Amino acid sequence: MNASASIGVTGLGVMGRNLARNFARNGYTVAVHNRSAGRTRALVDEFGHEGSFVPAETAEEFVAALARPRRLMIMVQAGAATDAVIDEFAPLLENGDMIIDGGNAHFADTRRREAALRERGLHFVGAGISGGEEGALNGPSIMPGGSAESYAVLGPMFESISAKVDGEPCATHIGTDGAGHFVKMVHNGIEYADMQLIAEAYDLLRQVAGYSPAEIADVFRTWNEGRLGSYLVEITAEVLAHTDPHTGGAFVDIVDDAAGQKGTGRWTVQTALDLASPVTAIAQATFARAASGQSDLRAAYRGLPGGTTPPLSRTEAARFTAQVEHALYASKVIAYDQGWKMILDAAAEYGWKIDLGSVARIWRGGCIIRASFLDRIRAAYATDPDLVSLLAEDGFAQEISDAQVPWREIVASAARRGIPVPAFSAALSHYDTLRADRLPAALLQGQRDYFGAHTYRRTDREGSFHTHWSQPDRPETTA
Repeated sequence: MNASASIGVTGLGVMGRNLARNFARNGYTVAVHNRSAGRTRALVDEFGHEGSFVPAETAEEFVAALARPRRLMIMVQAGAATDAVIDEFAPLLENGDMIIDGGNAHFADTRRREAALRERGLHFVGAGISGGEEGALNGPSIMPGGSAESYAVLGPMFESISAKVDGEPCATHIGTDGAGHFVKMVHNGIEYADMQLIAEAYDLLRQVAGYSPAEIADVFRTWNEGRLGSYLVEITAEVLAHTDPHTGGAFVDIVDDAAGQKGTGRWTVQTALDLASPVTAIAQATFARAASGQSDLRAAYRGLPGGTTPPLSRTEAARFTAQVEHALYASKVIAYDQGWKMILDAAAEYGWKIDLGSVARIWRGGCIIRASFLDRIRAAYATDPDLVSLLAEDGFAQEISDAQVPWREIVASAARRGIPVPAFSAALSHYDTLRADRLPAALLQGQRDYFGAHTYRRTDREGSFHTHWSQPDRPETTA
């Protein structure tokens, strides 16, 4: 077989098939392979007119079709399936060849695979890809990790097929080994928070303001034209405006209220605990999905007392809607800030050099959390690459200041009425925790010293100290 393909894609599910088509549409010759040869033939039969494809039925044919250095992209289920494909193809490759994992792999698996394949002279690239099946076909946001040498070869290809915003590609080299998949994981964690915050805003507008789904759709359309402009706000309006063809009622009312998840949000929270990175809004959004699926527990709680305040008048509802917009925006800023800080914490832990401004730039298009205010985040990091928090930037700080009264009123109103707003509440509490002059953690540390002799630091002198609690008159000792 003539080694003519610039890149190969194995695993031709929806995402793999659409990425292969995207490469072909952009002028690359693409080798395609699937465990089921019928799927390979179907792709070429249906979409062969879009570009140059080289179908391969065996692993050997697939590798033989790739020009050196070989670029082999895996698009299969994360975990054991990915390891199995690597084990199948790695022995057929040569020094300098590249394996790219475009699935939602755990970054720790990516680090392990990269280290193992590096010892064999192969480059392993964990590429986070966001945008779903539409993005894969028409231009996703791409977050590749791996060596600088591999990106020198793959970068132009990824940038070619990625989404473009203001002429700039939504693809960049994130960092070494697992950095790309880590950033994609955090992206998905922020996505969980963003979606939960939007859902809470909808719930408040429906239960408190008394609006119908169609009316709330109009509210979201208006918000999408302002600072909340984003893909998720846009599609929220579409979902809320949709009528169920079977019942003639609002689509949102016939959907079971148990939200699913594929694991990346959970990974974000688990990893944040390991890093001691407080992603509380992301965590509460993840737990909210888990709680929604606890049908037996929800049945046990159903009917217990809660808030009973009736809906607002239409005049009051308009003011309330403006307050919800403030609360949604402020909480969204906090959720993004938590994600950004988690990336910084991981970079320090794993020795990655991650340009946060570039992350904001490539998230402006193609990905699920693309939003207008990401350009402001990009600009903030362009001005100060060492920015420790979005709230250290004057514009964001002013907006959070302007949101203080409505943000707090919304959370308080929800509590009085018994309406759950776990992500709104967590975002506000996170803000108050970090702005506080003094936290009750001093008492916690005193308790830890009492029962476990864990020691404490003092505010008036250096060092670690321990109080002899069984002998309170005995002077404390320096640990």
